[in-house]
Amino acid sequence: MENVSLASRWEIRERGGKMSGSKGLVSCVTPVYNGEGFVGRLLNSVLGQTWPHMEMILVDDGSEDNTLAVAESYRERFAQRGWRYEIVSGTHQNASAAINFGLPLVTGEFLIWPDSDDALEPQSVERRVRFLQENPVYRCVRSMMRYVDGRGEPIPAVEATGSLQQERLFWEVLEGRSFVCCGCYMLRTEEFFGIYPGRHIPEYPVGQNFQMLLPYLYRYACPTIPEKLYTVYRHPGSHSQRELTAGQEAQKYRDFERLADEIAGLCGLAPRERRRVQRWKLKRRYALAKKHRKRLQMAAACVGLLLCGEGQEQIKKRLKK
Repeated sequence: MENVSLASRWEIRERGGKMSGSKGLVSCVTPVYNGEGFVGRLLNSVLGQTWPHMEMILVDDGSEDNTLAVAESYRERFAQRGWRYEIVSGTHQNASAAINFGLPLVTGEFLIWPDSDDALEPQSVERRVRFLQENPVYRCVRSMMRYVDGRGEPIPAVEATGSLQQERLFWEVLEGRSFVCCGCYMLRTEEFFGIYPGRHIPEYPVGQNFQMLLPYLYRYACPTIPEKLYTVYRHPGSHSQRELTAGQEAQKYRDFERLADEIAGLCGLAPRERRRVQRWKLKRRYALAKKHRKRLQMAAACVGLLLCGEGQEQIKKRLKK
């Protein structure tokens, strides 16, 4: 593991805590950028877990504030719990590039990757580990989440919940009928690194969650624990609250489309399934064009949908909305 820095841009800070055996160990990998004001909240929530076997891998994505100093201040507390604590630092890229420098350090049986500005409820890890231990047929599990504002006051849910009985979640998540909230999911690392044997996910400037989740959800059923074991904080500047210009939003859509194509390849989607992915892309293009009143782009998306098999009546309903 000594060459894990891979480039002079990245370094692994001195290790703290003990290297635990992988059985029952939960690896928590989190990228952070300019998180001095909130990363402590996440680290406190990790340290407050009732599950006794964890390791924390924090990847600083070139922060320009005091994030590293805050991270360093937690070394003794992780050591007191006997937990391995890694801090990886480098130049700023994006969350998916950053998490790739944490994945080679994972030694646990289970993997979680909460956002740096959110928090785990005290029993979040234990409830999910216990479920997977008691139900070995499942390769992953997720919980529910609660949303709060910067003051900790409850706010309405941001993502669709979908049916909590649904366990086949690939299309549910891709097409927006169920949530992608990263801190809710727990995966078995053996299966995850079977998908990514090089411990490297595709890098795109649209986050890491589709890459982490969708190839896994295509292969494995994922039940839901109907408890709110993760807290998402919504505040100005948070991961879920950043305002985009029209140009930035269009570029984000294009990046998601390229990512979806790569994921389709990773999953080995059949031609019929690839057409469904194409319809997903065209529906998103139509929605974006409608939002910005781009009539030619709306028409082009409708033509594409017709060619992909969407019926004329569906197109007419779409245009009337």
